[in-house]
Amino acid sequence: MNKRSQLNLHSPIPSLIKIETMGTHLIWVGLLAICSLSLCQECQQELLENVDFPGTDITSVYSPDAQHCQQLCTQHHACLFFTFVRADWTRDNRHFYCYLKTTPSGQPNVRTPLLGVTSGFSLKSCSPDSQPCLFQVYENVDFLGADYQTLFTANYEECQRVCTQDPACQFFTFVNGVFTPEKIRYKCHLKFSWTIPRTPIVEAKTGVVSGFSHKTQMSQHFNTACQGKLFANTDIPGSDIQALPAASPEHCQALCSAHPRCTYFSFISNSFNCHLKSNPNEMVTKAKDGVTSGIPARFCQLDNDWVKVAQVDVDFRGSDIRFELMDDADTCQRTCTEDASCQFYTYVKDNFFDPDYRRRCYLKRAITMPAPPKITKLANVVSGFTLKNCV
Repeated sequence: MNKRSQLNLHSPIPSLIKIETMGTHLIWVGLLAICSLSLCQECQQELLENVDFPGTDITSVYSPDAQHCQQLCTQHHACLFFTFVRADWTRDNRHFYCYLKTTPSGQPNVRTPLLGVTSGFSLKSCSPDSQPCLFQVYENVDFLGADYQTLFTANYEECQRVCTQDPACQFFTFVNGVFTPEKIRYKCHLKFSWTIPRTPIVEAKTGVVSGFSHKTQMSQHFNTACQGKLFANTDIPGSDIQALPAASPEHCQALCSAHPRCTYFSFISNSFNCHLKSNPNEMVTKAKDGVTSGIPARFCQLDNDWVKVAQVDVDFRGSDIRFELMDDADTCQRTCTEDASCQFYTYVKDNFFDPDYRRRCYLKRAITMPAPPKITKLANVVSGFTLKNCV
């Protein structure tokens, strides 16, 4: 058995192969220019139990089962197949690992029998649902972390109902009536993950234009319209909970509005950094050039016209599905909007310094389905997902 490729089973931590480096990026975009692999592949929905696709890992994430792992692979911009480590795996404690994988051919280089794993393929070529219904619940499984609120409920069904009704909740863990210690029995943990596209890297770059699909949803739909509150040339120091790339103050406000713990934010224009902050007790502002701060909107519909504004000399780097040659940025934007899998794009203009990249329209996407940050075995708990997408 190859020690490096066989799920890295002889190492305590799986090696993660990053494909964002320029050298690897050049190889992949060249391959994708010839044929978008997701379009070239046949639809392969079957799951292969006790079969490993060793090696060619892009990254590893957590999933509660092989079906969820398959959906993550489908939404990941580069994943074409996967191997999932099930709860009955016995070699080490790497349960619930979902290994996302790819090859230039779109097929695994090797298939080997291995107890405790399930492998399968991306559903990109199967017209997948962008927001699948995740109805399964998992006994004795903890979705660890990402809590933003707790309360007590009579059973896990009520906990799931609360999660489904709360716009911010994407998954939950419920502690049942025989859990130890007794003082947290019947506790329902509501948990958050991002459901709106997040651009992986935003940076200034001459000769490119970036933007979003005009169909991109940056919030849940609310009937009540509202106007956001922005403070130009103003910083709100401290209380940071997360820093994310963003294209504009309005984009940063949409991110803050989607996060249940965000009470206000500051956007730094020269670095495209969006600092989400949490302090429900006070908000102290400070004058600072090049920084825009603001307050999130709650349970109302922000003006999303900013999504249609093209960002000139701004690069949304990474998350490429494929590229196509086009004459202008407007055509690139329309192509992204018409492609159900595209969430944002970057177009390389004729004045870009490297002629090899000119006229390329890079179509891009990010994972938006619920994904727990960590999953572990834990007796007497039940975990599951919101049922918002099941109606």
